[in-house]
Amino acid sequence: MGVGLMYGLWRPRVLGAWRVPASGPVILAVNHSHMIDGPMLMGTAPRPVHFLIKKEAFVGPLDPFLLGIGQLKVDRTTADRTAITNALGVLAGGGVLGIFPEGTRGEGDFASLRAGLAYFAVRSGAPIVPVAVLGSTERRGRLIRALPPLRSRVDVVFGDAFAAGDGSGRRTRKAMDEATVRIQEQLTAHLENAKRLTGR
Repeated sequence: MGVGLMYGLWRPRVLGAWRVPASGPVILAVNHSHMIDGPMLMGTAPRPVHFLIKKEAFVGPLDPFLLGIGQLKVDRTTADRTAITNALGVLAGGGVLGIFPEGTRGEGDFASLRAGLAYFAVRSGAPIVPVAVLGSTERRGRLIRALPPLRSRVDVVFGDAFAAGDGSGRRTRKAMDEATVRIQEQLTAHLENAKRLTGR
């Protein structure tokens, strides 16, 4: 359904999807500047993605729908142990976990990362694939101002998978901080490369 919706409303251009491992656990780390970034990735990724989504989005008919397609509810105001367990369960089962490492919508430039991505990557050992969604905030639509113009192009660029940990298996606070620095360097480099590649 996501594929039909995203390709029906906009014109996604997907680059590097082959870089997503065909099997086994993987984390997709996505920049986040518009509300369509998550649905766009769900509709264009080569494998089903389970996103950590703020609990405020699970309202009315969206609640059973999001849960039914495997999305994970998270309370961002606390250390949500249920969400953490569910996310690790996705990876333990060989699935794909989608994370907005910035924690919320912003400039989408990976300038400020929360520690959650490093924790999931180091704890599970799953590789991280950086993803840049570009073009969702360039212009506003005429019919619905909050959305990009209908049939406009949105680029989804997948990068090379990398390991967040240093290979030691350490899960100390220092190890997590070091992993976060490595992750930020990789994500920032991917975003710059994606912009060059797409001309955005």
